Amino acid sequence: MVLSIENLVIEFPDGRGGSVRAVDGISLQVRRGERVAIVGESGSGKSTLVSAVLGLLVPSARIVGGEILLMGRDARDPRELDQLRGRVVGYVPQDPQSNLDPLIRIGVQVAEGPRAHRLVDRGGAAGRAVELLAGAGVTDPVQRAAAYPHELSGGLRQRALIAIGLSSQPELLIADEPTSALDVTVQKGILDRLEQMVSASGLALLFITHDLAVAAERADRVIVMREGRIVETGSAGEVLSAPQHEYTRELLAAAPALHTASAPEASGESELLLSAQDLRRTFRVGGRETTAVEGVSFHLNAGRTLGIVGESGSGKSTVARMLLRLTEPTSGTVRFDGVDPWTIGGHRLRNFRREVQPVFQDPASSINPSFTAARAIADPLLINGDQDARGRRARVNELADLVGLSRDLLGRHPDELSGGQKQRVAIARALALQPRLVVLDEPVSALDVLVQARIVDLLKRLQRELGVAYVFISHDLAVVRQLAHNVIVMHDGRVVESGPTGEVLGSPKAEYTRLLLDAVPRPAA
Repeated sequence: MVLSIENLVIEFPDGRGGSVRAVDGISLQVRRGERVAIVGESGSGKSTLVSAVLGLLVPSARIVGGEILLMGRDARDPRELDQLRGRVVGYVPQDPQSNLDPLIRIGVQVAEGPRAHRLVDRGGAAGRAVELLAGAGVTDPVQRAAAYPHELSGGLRQRALIAIGLSSQPELLIADEPTSALDVTVQKGILDRLEQMVSASGLALLFITHDLAVAAERADRVIVMREGRIVETGSAGEVLSAPQHEYTRELLAAAPALHTASAPEASGESELLLSAQDLRRTFRVGGRETTAVEGVSFHLNAGRTLGIVGESGSGKSTVARMLLRLTEPTSGTVRFDGVDPWTIGGHRLRNFRREVQPVFQDPASSINPSFTAARAIADPLLINGDQDARGRRARVNELADLVGLSRDLLGRHPDELSGGQKQRVAIARALALQPRLVVLDEPVSALDVLVQARIVDLLKRLQRELGVAYVFISHDLAVVRQLAHNVIVMHDGRVVESGPTGEVLGSPKAEYTRLLLDAVPRPAA
């Protein structure tokens, strides 16, 4: 047995002198060569459970009962755990931004584990780092190894974390949403690679995912968690094709399916709100000039949604940053309501910032770690002097309800929230000022299917009621098909196909679009 957990209980303080159980009597085992998936909504205790196995619980959490054994050794003992981490258990966290050192090159960080465990010497570390990055699906690994984390896209940073997790050849790999930031083609490659390692070396894999189709395709066994407890467990085929528990049935019903989702239809006419013409952006990465975006053009009318899809590193997020006036185009123009945001300042720029709001891919890096969730949501209201303290509190509560964030969590700081909960805080904050345009960069990639469905429905309703427009960037083609009126497909910084969503994703003309569609995991029957 690689991992054995018996009757584990973990509590958090509730802020009123009592405690809340985040993990309530969990027992599970993972055997050598087994692939086990844990599914459940954000806040169900999945990440808290694996944090306990790795000794990475936040200081406010307490293990009050149960045992955790790794290869028969007590993982609750810090001295034992120091020897177990890396060599016995590897880890791929959900959030790349906060788990990579911003001051150290990627290759050095990837090689740190093998060097610490004396698997390579100093002379061989650089070459081993390049091999590991290539194995994790990183293109041009020599160049990426020389880069710093901020010079890579979110997907490339996630792939670097996967390389780090596998770097010391562990017996067990724990992966917390390992492909949530990756497009479907790279996701398939990474999961194929993990399967090969499980088959070839007997590596055990315990992964957390909200993607039920991935769990159905890739897991031998599925564990369903809710409110800190296991509500159903069994083989992937049994649990996901013939679920016994009502909660499991709810998860399956909420999961979007690419081939059954229908694109929204535009009703009535609306004026042009946003346009981009021949956008181009170059960067210097590792001493070389790299073109991230080349000749991208599109337009978006008020009250409509433009989807942007493509693999990680294709330039989607760079386009988003140019639209938000965060990254200046090397050439080309952006116009919002007929005005180039790069030519304005003062009061007009302040209005632009109010009317165009972002939701970034990585909530941990866009929320002040010293803020509570309530303070983060209220921040735009404070900056713009909107409402008094009572009005702001009421608005924060209203926004929390809209995005499915429990009011009990509003007093917590980001390190006390799950990845999905942090993303809901970011979405609520973006909606606070009732903007005309929201640029959403992978806004539901960290969310479980139930919350994802609520967020998608929320975005649709807000668009109907308020006329807000969206630029919606995602690698989840089923979600894009549900939300976007039109879509552009990007590859290597260029647009390879564009048009109405139903046409592009229903009858693609470009080979690359067909490749994306073929890589989508199939949901459980």
